[in-house]
Amino acid sequence: MNASSTKSAILLIHCKDQPGIVVAITDFIFNQNGNILNLDQHVDAEHQKFFMRVEWDLEKFSLSTDDIGKEFEAAVGSRFGMQWQLHFSSDEPRMAVFVSKLPHCFYDILSRYEANEWQVDIPLIISNHEDMSVVADKFGIDYFHLTVDKNNKQQQEEKQLELLENYKIDFIVLARYMQILSEGFIKHYPQRIINIHHSFLPAFPGGRPYHSAFERGVKIIGATSHYVTADLDAGPIIEQDVVHVSHKDSVDDMIRKGRDLEKVVLARAIWHQLNNNLLVCENRTVVFD
Repeated sequence: MNASSTKSAILLIHCKDQPGIVVAITDFIFNQNGNILNLDQHVDAEHQKFFMRVEWDLEKFSLSTDDIGKEFEAAVGSRFGMQWQLHFSSDEPRMAVFVSKLPHCFYDILSRYEANEWQVDIPLIISNHEDMSVVADKFGIDYFHLTVDKNNKQQQEEKQLELLENYKIDFIVLARYMQILSEGFIKHYPQRIINIHHSFLPAFPGGRPYHSAFERGVKIIGATSHYVTADLDAGPIIEQDVVHVSHKDSVDDMIRKGRDLEKVVLARAIWHQLNNNLLVCENRTVVFD
C-alpha cells in the first residue's frame, strides 16, 4: 500500500568508528551514478561505534538491485568490517498482528492500514481469544484463534510459527497480546517482533503497571514500544512517550490516558520499522528519524 513513486535503496550500517567511512560510502554511490536523497549518521564516542542510514535514488544507478549488496561488500563493507542491511523503497513487508481482548491498539493499526498510511501488507491476525474475529472479517484479514495455556503453549506456538511461515510474514506486532512468547519462538524472529508495553520502561515492567504507578503516586505515566527478547519487557526500546497525571487521577483515569498514548507510540514504532529507520546494537537502538 502507498508505494513511493521514486524507487530508492536504503543502507543501514554500523561498524567501529574510523576515518574514511563516509567518503567511502558516498563515493560508492556517486561512482555508480546514484543521487543521495537522505543521509544520517551517528557516532557513539563512548563505545567508538559508527552508525549510518543512507538512501539514494535508483533511477540512473548503474548496478542492478541484485548486484548492489555484493558490490558494496567488496568495495566498502569488508574494508571497514561493517555490518549492513540493504532495503528498497519498493519493498512491501508482510506484517502479522497478535492481539488478545483489548481493542485500542488493534483498531488503531487497522485504521491506519485501511487509510494507506503505511506501505505494508497485513494478511494475518492471530489471537488467543475469539473477540476480534468480527473486526478482522470487516477488514478482510485472515484470523486464527489459538487458545494458549501452560499445558499447550509449545504446541500452539508451533502452529503460530507454521502460520507465519505459510503467510511469509516479515515481522510481528503484538497489539496488547497478553501472552509471554517463549525464547524458542522469539529466536525465529530476532528483532522482528514489536511489543507495546503500558509503562515508561524500565519502570513498572510486567503486569498491571497502571495500578503500580497509581500506588507509587507517579506524576507521569508512559508507554514503550520495544523489540521482544527472552527477557520480559527488556528488549531494545524503539519509541516512548509520557503524559502527566496528578493526585486527582484514579487508576481508571490513568488507563484511559495511557491507552491513547499506547496507540501513538506503537504506531510510531511500526513506522520506523517500515521505513528502515532502526539499527540495534547490543540492547539499544539507533532510531534515524
